[in-house]
Amino acid sequence: MNKPALIVLIGPTGVGKTELSLSVAEKYRTSIISADSRQLYADLKIGTAAPTDDQLARVEHYFVGTLKLADYYSAAQYEAEVLKKLDELFTQNPVQLMTGGSMMYVDAVCKGIDDIPTVDKETRETMLRRYETEGLERLCSELRLLDPEYYRIVDLKNHKRVIHALEICYMTGKTYTSFRTQTRKERPFDILKLGLQRERNELYERINRRVDCMMENGLLEEARSVYPYRNLNSLNTVGYKELFKYFDGEWTLPFAVEKIKQNSRIYSRKQMTWFKRDRDIHWFHPDDKTQIMNFLDEKLPPANR
Repeated sequence: MNKPALIVLIGPTGVGKTELSLSVAEKYRTSIISADSRQLYADLKIGTAAPTDDQLARVEHYFVGTLKLADYYSAAQYEAEVLKKLDELFTQNPVQLMTGGSMMYVDAVCKGIDDIPTVDKETRETMLRRYETEGLERLCSELRLLDPEYYRIVDLKNHKRVIHALEICYMTGKTYTSFRTQTRKERPFDILKLGLQRERNELYERINRRVDCMMENGLLEEARSVYPYRNLNSLNTVGYKELFKYFDGEWTLPFAVEKIKQNSRIYSRKQMTWFKRDRDIHWFHPDDKTQIMNFLDEKLPPANR
């Protein structure tokens, strides 16, 4: 008996995943599991390019708009919840579709992540306060003492990773490194990865136009509505943090918009660097829809179509 199949449609921000994912889902009569760590938040629809009401009506989506801004959520939680949802969905249709650009979330489902303990609320709040009052350099120095092995490989400018490693050290009394086995987990389903890519100039033009459309569709008002919660981790996100600087009077609005475009382009490069390491991804241009559909027909066993 053939295993059920999970189609994983990935690519950088702005490349064109949304419309293609709808077409694939409609062809195979499946739902869509979002792998976007920010589309989970109900109050961030415009800035995260969440599916519109019309798109949600076309295809049922999961993991979109389910969280409040202050909710804590991790890739480990996402892994567990998606696997549980897939168990349910595969009984209805042996083909399912996941799409998004959050690299850690995609890897959590496809490869599994280490069984690192969930950080309790008290430890998380304590470390956040220390970061805000003492600064990142002080925390990096502590990490060097508590877990020198991880200190040598972590991006010391990425405060979230430094803080998380220290949270684990203080909460468990063990090094963060001791939990990082990086063992790939077997899944009871086949995984077929499709990557979308465009020439850099083409992608950058799309990103720039997309930001302009977001502004026309009310991103400024959406950012203003969540501005009182700006210190939450959910809002450490391109599109919001730049407009917060405008609200603070540090930047003009045109400058803030240009920074959104620039930071979106930078993020797209990070995404592609991450994805290009994965040799299981089959790459296509988003406009090659016929080629993509033929590829899926060829790769999916007849019982799974």
